Amino acid sequence: MSTNKILFDRVSKTFPVRASRRSQAGAVTALDRVTLGVRDGEFLVVVGPSGCGKSTLLDLLGGLSKPSGGQVLVDGEAVVGPGLDRGIVFQQYALLPWRTAAGNVAFGLEAKGVPRAERADLVAYHLELVGLSGFADRHPHELSGGMKQRVAIARSLAYDPDILLMDEPFAALDAQTRDSLQDELVRIWQATGKTIVFITHGIDEAVHLGQRVAVMTSRPGRIKQVIDIDLGDRAVEDVRSTDAFRHHRHQIWTLLRDEVRAAQSAERPAAPAPAPGRSRRWARYGTSTVGRTAGTGPDGGRIPAVPGADADRAAPAVARHEEARVG
Repeated sequence: MSTNKILFDRVSKTFPVRASRRSQAGAVTALDRVTLGVRDGEFLVVVGPSGCGKSTLLDLLGGLSKPSGGQVLVDGEAVVGPGLDRGIVFQQYALLPWRTAAGNVAFGLEAKGVPRAERADLVAYHLELVGLSGFADRHPHELSGGMKQRVAIARSLAYDPDILLMDEPFAALDAQTRDSLQDELVRIWQATGKTIVFITHGIDEAVHLGQRVAVMTSRPGRIKQVIDIDLGDRAVEDVRSTDAFRHHRHQIWTLLRDEVRAAQSAERPAAPAPAPGRSRRWARYGTSTVGRTAGTGPDGGRIPAVPGADADRAAPAVARHEEARVG
C-alpha cells in the first residue's frame, strides 16, 4: 500500500493548438509521464523553468483539469474534480471586493454549511493565525498586497482542507513582504500540519520553504530530481545566510541551469530568411545578427554593431540573476 498522501502516477497532459497562418493545428505536451509522491503533512515545493508545466500539475491536483494520461490520486482515490479536501491559493488574491477580510474568510465556511456561531469562531481563529486579527472589518482595497494574500491563505485554511495548493502566491509581492510571508507560511504549516504543494520560480523560496524540492525539466515537463532539504535549526536568525542554505541553492541551480537555457531556446523565434537583394557578405555571416560586434569581415566589409553583442561576456551576470529566479 502506498504511503503517499498524493500520487501523480505517470501523469501526462496535452493541450490542443489551433491552426494559424504560420502553422497547422496540433498539440503541445505540457507534462510527460510525471510520477511524484507527496507524503502526509509534507511541505513539497515544485520548481522549474517557465512553461515546464508546474501550474498544470497543480491544476490537475486541484481537479481544475483532467490528465491526458495516467492519474492523480489523493488518499488512493483518483481526483475527478475540485473538492473541499484541497484548498487553493493563487498568485492573484481573488478576494471578493464587497466583503470584508472576515467575510472573505467566512466564504468557504458558508459554502460548507458551518453554523453561524462556529463560523465566527473559525474566522477569528484563522485571522489571528495569519496575523490579521485587527483587520477583520477591512475591505480588500484597504489592505496591502501582503495582507490580501494573508486573507487568501486564511480563507483556504478556514474550512480545514487536508491539502493546501499554492501557485506562486508571493510572486507579485515586494522582496521584504515576500520574505516575511515565507516565514509566516512555515510557521502556519508547522502549527497546522497541513500537506502543502507549493509552486515557484524562485530557488531561494524553494529552499527556504520545502522539506523536499522537486526539480522539473523544460517542456515537456518531467521530474528531473527530488532534493531533500536539511537546513538544520530553522530558528536561527537568518537561515538564508547559512552554509546549508547556500549548498541546497547551488544544488538546485546546477540541476536547473540547462533546463532554463533549453526553455529559453525553445521560446526564441526562428531567424527570418534573408531579404531579397541582400549581399553575399550578409548571407555568409547568416541571417541572424544577434551577438555580433562591430569590426571588419574577412572580405573587408564592415560588420555593424548590434544590440546583444556583449551577450557572451554578460553571461555570468545573467546566470547569477537566473540563480535567484528561474523563468
